[in-house]
Amino acid sequence: MTEKNADTTVYQNYLKDLGVLIREMALEAKQQLVEKDTDFSTGYMACFHRVVSLMQQQAEAFDISLEDIGLDGIDADEDLV
Repeated sequence: MTEKNADTTVYQNYLKDLGVLIREMALEAKQQLVEKDTDFSTGYMACFHRVVSLMQQQAEAFDISLEDIGLDGIDADEDLV
């Protein structure tokens, strides 16, 4: 494996792990909002809505599948409002 290929794999793995972690945290934030509706929990979840939306939009713009970045199976406008 060349150094460039190794770097690409590292970046791909980083993005996939980051996407999975953000998805998990976003869904936890949604659950916390359901359990205890406070101004903080509302703002916290809104932040995840924006981050997930932005990452998905950018993935689409760069022709990257949501599965490749770990954000498949979540719809910010359906799951995070």
